[in-house]
Amino acid sequence: MSSIARIDTHQHLIPPFYRKLLDDRGLTAGGWPTPAWDEQAAIAMMDRESIVTGVLSLSAPGVHLGDDAEGRTLARQVNEYHANLVKSRPDRFGQFACLPLPDVDGAVAEARYALDELHADGVVLLSNAGGKYLGDSNFEPLWAELNARSAVVFIHPTEPPIEMLKGLPSPLLDYPFDTTRTAIHMIVNGVMSRYTNIKVILSHGGGFLPYAAYRFTGAAPFNPGTTPEGIMSDMKRFYFDTALSSSPTALPSLLAFADPTRITFGSDFPFAPISHEFNAALDAYPLNEKQRYAINRGNAETLFPRLAKSSSPTF
Repeated sequence: MSSIARIDTHQHLIPPFYRKLLDDRGLTAGGWPTPAWDEQAAIAMMDRESIVTGVLSLSAPGVHLGDDAEGRTLARQVNEYHANLVKSRPDRFGQFACLPLPDVDGAVAEARYALDELHADGVVLLSNAGGKYLGDSNFEPLWAELNARSAVVFIHPTEPPIEMLKGLPSPLLDYPFDTTRTAIHMIVNGVMSRYTNIKVILSHGGGFLPYAAYRFTGAAPFNPGTTPEGIMSDMKRFYFDTALSSSPTALPSLLAFADPTRITFGSDFPFAPISHEFNAALDAYPLNEKQRYAINRGNAETLFPRLAKSSSPTF
């Protein structure tokens, strides 16, 4: 167990009313059963895993379930529930507010409300919204709004618009693919180069972006206005969390590619029943103390200044 009080940038909440809605409609996160969650269970897990604060987000399938009006209402309900949770325990919880993409007008309005009125720590976007990836030109108003607020944007994967392979639910196989797909889509469509005030965290070590980064520079000839050097520079602007990505094969690739100031700790609670094993692998990895502190806490303190001011107990 780490002696550093970690800040977890990849942890989820499942409000009771949201869970009931998913259960009533037979919806899941890409075929993954919806786990149990409550505030007490989250805090108990954090105490076991040396996590002082979890910046929570809603996982897939998100709040836009096919209807714009319902998506706006559900986003507001989840965000206000979440804000009240943070208000009751600001030392233990943070908030990535959910937005009802692909409803752009609704997403812009909710981003304003969540960041300005609820004082959310950032927003969460799913890797695709109704099959549209995050570099889609229709999403420009949202990126402009988030950039104007220098927002932290957490990108969480969802089921891609392709058939799921039998026996391989999307979180197991497709999520790293969809995270990579939307990240590169954002780059070749200029999101990362135009909106330089945003800070974007990619889930699960960025999918396979670190492993295949040099391969992706080959997209330049097919995308006018891009260069291999520009694509590489934009890829390095991302932040990456360690959720399910501190294995003996994934972590070396991430550390070889990413700036050490752009890696944050992630648990993926309560969706990852094996998160303890990944946390233990991170603790056992031969990092120097500066790197270890940065990943477990320091980089998140930079992203979320209010958490840097909070207490940091030693576990």
